[in-house]
Amino acid sequence: VQLQASGEGLVQAGGSLRLSCAASGRTFGNKAMAWFRQAPGKEREFVAAISWGGGSTYYADSVKGRFTISRDNAKNTVYLQMNSLKPEDTAVYYCAAARVVGPGVPRTVYDYGYWGQGTQVTVSS
Repeated sequence: VQLQASGEGLVQAGGSLRLSCAASGRTFGNKAMAWFRQAPGKEREFVAAISWGGGSTYYADSVKGRFTISRDNAKNTVYLQMNSLKPEDTAVYYCAAARVVGPGVPRTVYDYGYWGQGTQVTVSS
C-alpha cells in the first residue's frame, strides 16, 4: 500500500481543515486506517482510526468531538475532517495503513506498517 496525503494548511484557531489520504494497492479496503501526528520535539501520537468497512472509529481524547475520520473504499481514500482547531493541533499529520488485513482497529504506531509522507497543519492563535 502506498499513501499520499494532502490538505495541508495554515488556519486560525477555531477554523476547519480537511486532510485526505489516497491509497494505492488492492488491500486498502481490507485494512484499518489511521491518522497520527507529530509536533516538533514530541513523539508521534495517535489521532484517529477507522475499521476496514468504516463501521468503527476511534479518537484520541484530545480530538474527540472535533475531528472526524471517514473513508471511501471506492476511491481508496481516507479523510480527516478537523473542526474547532486549536494551536495545540499544530503538527505534521500522517496517514497510515495497518500492517495486516482484518477487522481490528489498532491505535499504536507499531501496528501500522504503511505511512504517507506527512502533511503540515498549522493553527495560529
